[in-house]
Amino acid sequence: MEFISISDAIKKGSGKVAIRGWIYRERGSNELKFLVVRDSTEIIQCVLKREKFKNQWNDIDKLQIESSVEIEGTIKEDKRAPTGYEIEADKIKIVGTSDNFPINKDINEELLGDRRHLWLRSRKMTAILKIRDTVLDAMREHWHKKGFYEYHSPILIGMQAEGGSTLFNVDYFGKPMYLSQTWQLHAEPAIFALEKIFTIQPAFRAEKSKTSRHITELWMAEMEVAWGNFDYLQDDAEELIKHIVERVLKERKKELEILGRDIKKLEATVKKKFPRITYDEALKLLKEKKKINIQWGKDLRTIEEDKLSELYDTPILVREYPKIVKAFYMKESPDSKKGKETVLGFDMIAPEDYGELVGGSQREEDFEKIKKRLKEQGENPEKYEFYFDTRRYGSVPHGGYGMGAERVISWICGLETIKDAIAFPRTMTRYNP
Repeated sequence: MEFISISDAIKKGSGKVAIRGWIYRERGSNELKFLVVRDSTEIIQCVLKREKFKNQWNDIDKLQIESSVEIEGTIKEDKRAPTGYEIEADKIKIVGTSDNFPINKDINEELLGDRRHLWLRSRKMTAILKIRDTVLDAMREHWHKKGFYEYHSPILIGMQAEGGSTLFNVDYFGKPMYLSQTWQLHAEPAIFALEKIFTIQPAFRAEKSKTSRHITELWMAEMEVAWGNFDYLQDDAEELIKHIVERVLKERKKELEILGRDIKKLEATVKKKFPRITYDEALKLLKEKKKINIQWGKDLRTIEEDKLSELYDTPILVREYPKIVKAFYMKESPDSKKGKETVLGFDMIAPEDYGELVGGSQREEDFEKIKKRLKEQGENPEKYEFYFDTRRYGSVPHGGYGMGAERVISWICGLETIKDAIAFPRTMTRYNP
């Protein structure tokens, strides 16, 4: 018989089927063996009667979790079975045996990390990775529908873009180079050719943090657009998040259920407009609603972002941050006041204490101002000559934003740690397997 997926077998509901996969659970007696088999789509209980498998029974009786099998039989509805259907097996082929599987419910987090290559097989991780696929596909769909082109920038670069303290150093044939923190500096040159571009590619941040929100190797979804103003950037970021959540709610309800995610907490994101407040308004809200006093000019830390997010059931956009805490390429706000200079930059903060999802800005068009900012940050402007050329030859108003894919996935899935939003997380202490 032709093999079909377990989900297709369940849809068929009756008659002869042939499935293949790995043993997810097993139990039985001298006369009956119950094998719950999984594949990438679903799980199903298979019943093997000894009388049908006299010549194979010794081998069947030794089967353990994660053995791989091919099974043919008759499927029927059975409400007692894990997914409501059961296959009465007529034939079984043992493809690959398994030793005692080294993962159980009592294993600690550190050992689970050591065995990550095996933990990917869990229903939890399978569900997360499927949601991750939908999230990334929704990003591409959103931008392609708007006429954007997918574009990639180099991973190895010779300068910083987001702060020198979070750079990974690389020995490049005896010369110092860095792993890219963002596509930013090499994306801007391309808008003068393609006008509207986006990427989904790795980024690296050498942040010495052990929190549940930080990994050192992440995937960034970033966009850059010529002729785009500050409002356009915020509108697009909101539309993108809404589209992602809408796709996940439509296509991945089963996976959200496996993760125990309360989908009602995500529905507000689709239905409601995201609040947009200034940095000054954020400080006022924190003082009045949460009794937290922040000195003007300080960046919002995790604790302040979390307290702010508790006031809303959707993501919120905080805009016009102090110039001193933002990147050198952000354009100064026309409403800036002397001593309280702000930039046309924004952060999108997730609800439920999941932190910053998006950071973006309109870009500074005057390269003399950019040079000045770089010098103030202790950088050598000579490294950025290629970047200044984008301002020398036909500069236009433009801007963009970056979105941490794992941050978005972590929030949508309701994960306790961002490390579960990627197959093999990298942190200060975790670099294997």
